[in-house]
Amino acid sequence: MSHIEAVQKWLAANNYQVGYISGPKNIQYFTNFYSDPVERVLALFVFPDKDPFLFAPALEVEAIKDTGWKYPVYGYLDHEDPFAIIAAKIRNRITAPKRWALEKGNLNVSRYEELNKLFPQAEFTGDLTPFIQKEQLLKTADEIKKLEIAGKWADFAFQVGFDSLQKTRTEQDVVAEIEYALKKKGITHTSFDTIVQSGTNAAEPHGFPKTDYINENALVLFDLGVIYQGYISDASRTVAFGEVNAKAKDIYDVCLEAQLTAQAAAKPGMIAEDLDKIARDIITKAGYGEYFIHRLGHGMGQSEHEFPSIMAGNKMELQPGMCFSIEPGIYIPGVAGVRIEDCVHITADGCLPFTHTPKELQVIPIR
Repeated sequence: MSHIEAVQKWLAANNYQVGYISGPKNIQYFTNFYSDPVERVLALFVFPDKDPFLFAPALEVEAIKDTGWKYPVYGYLDHEDPFAIIAAKIRNRITAPKRWALEKGNLNVSRYEELNKLFPQAEFTGDLTPFIQKEQLLKTADEIKKLEIAGKWADFAFQVGFDSLQKTRTEQDVVAEIEYALKKKGITHTSFDTIVQSGTNAAEPHGFPKTDYINENALVLFDLGVIYQGYISDASRTVAFGEVNAKAKDIYDVCLEAQLTAQAAAKPGMIAEDLDKIARDIITKAGYGEYFIHRLGHGMGQSEHEFPSIMAGNKMELQPGMCFSIEPGIYIPGVAGVRIEDCVHITADGCLPFTHTPKELQVIPIR
């Protein structure tokens, strides 16, 4: 069964006449076409017993056809009212659709109000978001293969980054070296903005590379990934640039123990929150619990943050084919930050990582 057929089956089973998918990454999942439309409208409409259609800016129509999308695609010009055209195309299929399912985790208020105005008798009660999350949850063998290749390119990027560390380079310089090397190899897009943070800057888990020179005799945190045929990699490593003090080594060793222990424990049948607890207990016992300030992991696939979250309160049972990150971190303001991360997929009896850069503390000589 294709992804589109799965949506059609769900709509029919739940007595919905129209399904509206609005998130660009989710549209990609169901159509194999990705574009960030910015302020323009990109939308996928699915019906239980009629052909779906894609609606897009006119400038995207030929690109959509090139992907092999076999159903109708309609475009609109910037001066046209997109929702008036959408309404006409829907009414060509269903005169007065009443029961709708929306991607409630994505659709913004203004576009919801447009639908309400054009279809005042409609009931927008259905929520496609949980269905989409479950549909994407278990990856196929083909998806796993693409994620593995994306992981290999992340390993390449790490090595470029480590080799680029110099006391005369800034954090942003190192990012530039990584991304330039990837582009020369034909990898045109990263999963997210590449992160290189040294010294105390790494204590900000959602910080950014600065124009400061790489700190000498300090830890340097790398968080990066690439996109390969629509599928991403996401991994973190922390290395020492020169010799680091005993406190930094202790933080690193504790974080590494938490990551390795959790990754070794991940297997089918385990409960997501229990996996988080394994890593968190190690960090808490070492006295750093207050500095581990995010969940252990997140789902990944075509997006770097998918379902499920590996965190307290999530009682979902892990199953073969699930893909998610295992990324404990310790962030002590004014001291140091460490994060060690692999994304993995659950196998029949354990898990396998997509990245293989060594995790034992690497010491990069100052140069």
